Amino acid sequence: MPAGRAFDPRAAVAPRAAGPRLPRRALHGVLLLDKPIGWSSNDALQKVKGLLRAEKGGHTGTLDPLATGLLPLCFGAATKFSQASLDADKTYRATLKLGITRAGGDLEGEVLATRPVAFDEARLRAACAALTGAIEQLPPMHSALKHEGRALYDYARAGVDVERAPRQVTVHRLDILHRQHDELEIEVVVSKGTYIRTLAEDLGEQLGCGAHLIALRRTACGPVGLGDAISIEALTALEPAAREARLLPPDVLLGAWPALHLAAGEAGRFLSGLRRRVAERDCEAVRVYGPEPRAFLGSAHVKAGELIPGRLLSPPEVQALIGSAATNESKQASTP
Repeated sequence: MPAGRAFDPRAAVAPRAAGPRLPRRALHGVLLLDKPIGWSSNDALQKVKGLLRAEKGGHTGTLDPLATGLLPLCFGAATKFSQASLDADKTYRATLKLGITRAGGDLEGEVLATRPVAFDEARLRAACAALTGAIEQLPPMHSALKHEGRALYDYARAGVDVERAPRQVTVHRLDILHRQHDELEIEVVVSKGTYIRTLAEDLGEQLGCGAHLIALRRTACGPVGLGDAISIEALTALEPAAREARLLPPDVLLGAWPALHLAAGEAGRFLSGLRRRVAERDCEAVRVYGPEPRAFLGSAHVKAGELIPGRLLSPPEVQALIGSAATNESKQASTP
């Protein structure tokens, strides 16, 4: 997108055809979307929600309009587990423009300073090492972080600077993928709450030349990755049944957690919110299933031999998800 040009989501969404609006449906699952550039996370959610005719949906954390890539969208019962995706580590590929510092840390901001790009590989390695591990970041003004009920980017657009406190985040990995003279492509794995535009600016300062972000793509969010995502264009081109078949079960968001299976009687008691005695070690987070392999029941944690319920599905939601999985498996088996 050209610098300084505002995005109008109305221009990116095809106009609705004339005629009666189709009724919304109770759908349960996770759609992994490859969000296009220029769309806000909510623009993408509303478009997909309309395509699926879903009653209830939400996204799992804001991905900036200038960023592309993985945006997990939760529908129905899956919204109960969106926090797991919000809390998960994220993987990004970012391209930095070296030698130029811009307001807001990306290519839309005005140029604040220009400096020569002159550093060697040793300094680059040292700069990456300095920004790996637990670090402190000052949240950027161009962010969705709230101050007195308003997003910081609202203040930034009005020319008001708000005092912010540094926050500790973790950069698990920072790798250099490609370097030209004034561009640097990196891949990072970071904890929740990490601002990549701020990381780009900090890396530029470590290198002594300044930098800003010119491209950002999210490739993974916890246990789910971009390889299983679909674009809005591809989703739009599918038939309604094929769109619905793209929904993954809610437990895909908890794929990195240990699984625990309960017998039928114990599963029913667990779903009612009762604690159960289990021969398991303490664990902060587990995903719980009934005797049917697809019968995901919800989340819990184990403490002192007790399974303590967290977010639970309702019995109708469990049955709906079992039925949906069986239908999709049947369709796949019948496809030549």
